[in-house]
Amino acid sequence: MSQREYKFVIAASGASGAIYGRELLRAIASSVPGESSLIVSAAALRVYNQELKGTLRTPEEYLDANLNGIASDKRVHSFRILDHADIGAKAASGSTPSDGMIICPCSMKTLAGIAHGYTSNLIERAADVCLKERRRLVVVPRETPYSLIHLRNMTQLTEAGGIVLPGSPGFYQNPRTLDDLGRFIAGRILSLFDIHHSLYEGWEGED
Repeated sequence: MSQREYKFVIAASGASGAIYGRELLRAIASSVPGESSLIVSAAALRVYNQELKGTLRTPEEYLDANLNGIASDKRVHSFRILDHADIGAKAASGSTPSDGMIICPCSMKTLAGIAHGYTSNLIERAADVCLKERRRLVVVPRETPYSLIHLRNMTQLTEAGGIVLPGSPGFYQNPRTLDDLGRFIAGRILSLFDIHHSLYEGWEGED
């Protein structure tokens, strides 16, 4: 478990890969002390319901469903839900400190908006804040194949200081379930913030 407290802005937009967002929230809730803001778009709820057979209608239900099975006394991280449409929320201001932002999963529309500075909602605005304040921004797109537009947008976001972590899990940890694949991506995200985890076994190559 991490020794210090972290404060993230965490968002889910309407891309495939709801399992990645679920395992990220579960990993943070159970092993990373702190408090984070959570932004969930309507499209993210729709994708979750399609992929994970849910009937969610609100971000509150999204959070409850993702943390289901983790007892309250086992949670070391809390989440404050922000309205996706509220561009006046604290996360929209650089004066509100954070350790960075994670968008998991990240739709190509959201990625394009961030890459071009077009902030039409709180997810895009909060990401824009991270870039201008030189904070870590990690986006997890799940699309295949990539078009040239996708690639150029990812390049532009990277040049601006963001990190693109595709929803492409490795298989050297010998996954046995879909949850294992989700935990791999969650672990890769945590590693980018220098947070130790035990979500999967690291690569053990020959010296």
